[in-house]
Amino acid sequence: MITKRIIPCLDVKEGRVVKGIQFVSLRDAGDPVELAKFYDQEGADELVFLDISASHEGRKTMVQVVQDVASQLAIPFTVGGGINSLEDMKRILRAGADKVSLNTAAVENPSLINEGSQYFGAQCIVVAIDAKYDESTGSWKVYTHGGRRETERDVIEWAKEVVERGAGEILLTSMNCDGEKAGFDLALTSAVSSAVSVPVIASGGAGNAEHFKEAFNEGKADAALAASIFHYKETSVKEVKAYLQQEGVNVR
Repeated sequence: MITKRIIPCLDVKEGRVVKGIQFVSLRDAGDPVELAKFYDQEGADELVFLDISASHEGRKTMVQVVQDVASQLAIPFTVGGGINSLEDMKRILRAGADKVSLNTAAVENPSLINEGSQYFGAQCIVVAIDAKYDESTGSWKVYTHGGRRETERDVIEWAKEVVERGAGEILLTSMNCDGEKAGFDLALTSAVSSAVSVPVIASGGAGNAEHFKEAFNEGKADAALAASIFHYKETSVKEVKAYLQQEGVNVR
């Protein structure tokens, strides 16, 4: 039986970890290297590092910070933000990442997913999807540039396409729930998980350990990601895992 993964996320801006609500009102959450070391020791299953302003500012992910973080980790490490080419992927993987996360670049140039998957293998390619509910259509729209730009793409159709193109995993963030701590978007997570054959990481809305259980049981997620509740010590990876084990959820 596949175990469910708990993944802290470092949203990095100008070399510092930050966290906001619905992608705005960012506040400082600490040093990425120190936090990475802490989560590795805490028993996190993986770590995600997102340079959240790289695509918006049109620059590359901070390779030095990635190297410094990777040096502290024994767990799988995914890096995203400003990765626009095969060369960018090579640079990030050489710096110590195990996987690369594509978001804006994948929407603007979907063949990049094929290229990366064919060159490095699907297990290296994570496609991050920032989703926002559209009341007029009753469905979710894909957003790019750190949640700043709405696209015409439907989230479910895009999720299917990225898997067909070779993505090995989907990092699915609900912009509506992000930072609200009221729980993951279970309808969104379940819809995407049911539509694709690869693991889905639920992101956006974790407020307590019970929310993780809901993401796994009702949302059908394979992993769940959180930031602020871990960064600000509202709960810990250890506490969440202990709760899930008590509730019969298969965790590492």
